[in-house]
Amino acid sequence: MMKARIIKQASQTFGLPPGTLVHIGTKKQRPPRITIIDYDQNTLQEKEIKSLEECFPFRDSPTVTWINVDGIHDTQLIERIDEHFGIHPLALEDIVNTTQRPKTDEFENNILITLKMLYLDPKGDDIISEHVSLVVGSNYVISFQETEGYDVFNTIRERLRNNKGRVRRMGSDYLAYCLIDCIVDSYFFILEKIDDEIVKLEEEVSSDVRRGLPLDIHRLKRNTIFLRTNIWPLREVIGDLQRMESRIVKKTTVVYLRDLHDHTVHIIDTIETFRDMLSGMHDVYLSELSHRMNEIMKILTIISTIFIPLTFISSIYGMNFQYMPELQWRWGYYDALAFMGLVALVMLNYFRKKKWL
Repeated sequence: MMKARIIKQASQTFGLPPGTLVHIGTKKQRPPRITIIDYDQNTLQEKEIKSLEECFPFRDSPTVTWINVDGIHDTQLIERIDEHFGIHPLALEDIVNTTQRPKTDEFENNILITLKMLYLDPKGDDIISEHVSLVVGSNYVISFQETEGYDVFNTIRERLRNNKGRVRRMGSDYLAYCLIDCIVDSYFFILEKIDDEIVKLEEEVSSDVRRGLPLDIHRLKRNTIFLRTNIWPLREVIGDLQRMESRIVKKTTVVYLRDLHDHTVHIIDTIETFRDMLSGMHDVYLSELSHRMNEIMKILTIISTIFIPLTFISSIYGMNFQYMPELQWRWGYYDALAFMGLVALVMLNYFRKKKWL
């Protein structure tokens, strides 16, 4: 249902001029929240602004400014940011489109980076995707997040506040690298969770076959496909940043981007390995299920073979003998019915213990 609604929203842009802002995604009731961290090696200023005009003076400041916007549903606010920071209209269109795949676009005054922040649903086992865009200028980074709440960027905020690492000594391009690196690192937590579940499923497949097992395998396969869809383009994004001949991305940052590219390739390889393991696990499940069915059929065939001649003999004579004591029993008919019911119950209980039902 969610995918159908998003596709329906995307169809609203049909026939509109390029760069027309149409928010595609879940509508939010709360207004966007904007925070600013302005810093250099010796000073740091952090505040949450109430009016958008408060962030305008930081555009030409000699320090590095990180402007974070939580909420992209207010297209008028996004347009006002564009008017001051000179963001290209096509970049703004990608920022408010939550279905946009990860990519990198270089413009005259800045660089647009779109990617996905992924995390596990705390109420279930599904993976939640949040659209994130970074606009990187010569002395600023504007990050647009789809929703307010889960945020992996808090570690960067702590490093800035405590002046840890080299982020306070580097430029805006290194800050953008740190933000992307935090998102990529968060992928490993999801992979660890999936790896733990795969190990448990492997133990179940080798020891016992339960009915809900194929559903769990299918859910994990769906999650790995979802991860691959959102992470695979990120390799191209980082590769484009490495090869980009821009004054914004300095050579000192390219080294770190190369390491980040290796991490991304490692994540993609791990996802591919998980997909192969789950496919193999599903095949093993079907093979084990077929083997158990053959064992059941073998036992039932033996039982049927034993009773076939007995049934044949009883059908010929019909059990119509003159001297049968049961014929004189007053309650013999009801006793026979009760005995047949008891036999059926015993057989059902035996089949349940064998997990044939």
